[in-house]
Amino acid sequence: MDALAELLDGVRARGATFGRTVMDTPWAVGFASGAPLTLTTMIRGQAWVVPEAGEPLRLGQGDVAVVRGPHTIADPPGTAPQFMVTPGSYCLLADGTELGDELTQGPRTCGPRPDADALMLSGAYEGPIGERLLRALPPALVLPAGRHPALDLLSEEIAAVRPGQQVVLDRLLDLALVAALRAWFDRPGASVEADPVVDRALRLLHDKLDRPWTVADLAAETGVSRAALARRFAARVGSPPMAYLAGRRVEVAADLLRGSDATLTTIARRVGYSDAFALSVAFKRLRGVTPSEHRAAAYPA
Repeated sequence: MDALAELLDGVRARGATFGRTVMDTPWAVGFASGAPLTLTTMIRGQAWVVPEAGEPLRLGQGDVAVVRGPHTIADPPGTAPQFMVTPGSYCLLADGTELGDELTQGPRTCGPRPDADALMLSGAYEGPIGERLLRALPPALVLPAGRHPALDLLSEEIAAVRPGQQVVLDRLLDLALVAALRAWFDRPGASVEADPVVDRALRLLHDKLDRPWTVADLAAETGVSRAALARRFAARVGSPPMAYLAGRRVEVAADLLRGSDATLTTIARRVGYSDAFALSVAFKRLRGVTPSEHRAAAYPA
């Protein structure tokens, strides 16, 4: 696992909010709190990205914006939002009420008329994304227009109604975001700091999650002292090795709870805990809910 792969490891959409907006100038759409990361592109026309912190950035036709937290997309900047995007609902009127038929222009599409000046496509992540990734990003970034196959597929899928669509949209959003972020970090002068010792440590933790790791074991495997490993790992990853391991174990357990019918004991052993109780304690501490509550939320009665 290289530095960028580890940074992007937490990118996984689950029930993201998608939509298209067609608007005539002046227009603005507000993205409310709740989505840690949003990807937006202009299919037609131009706009400005106005983050909560930082200066507005121009978003031209075909450009891709990645924005952290609440923000506004507008043309021109300073325009009051006519529509709002909230968790679970792509397009509401600015006062929070539902749209009427006259402002609905097809599946996941809102605006006054389908051939309006601007056509914007957005996907807003719901739920947690890797904290280290969020810390590594500016409040907003814009990538110039280019070839973005995942966005083409996403645009086509958003405008249709098909079986299994949320899963398809989520995976296309992941692909589009990872491609955008890879291009961002690959630009001249940008880099994700590499450390071969930490990269090896991360590979070991990911590949052998069920091993009863200690800092001493990990240091021996990577060929450095415990103090050196702890210092370099925290500087690169943002947390000590064992804290990172606990978070990774709970993250994998959470996916297994939602994606399989394996027992809690089986999952606990698969991710490196001695029994279900040990996993439950760690899960509750890091996620604020028990494993059973997490699984039940995925499959409501």
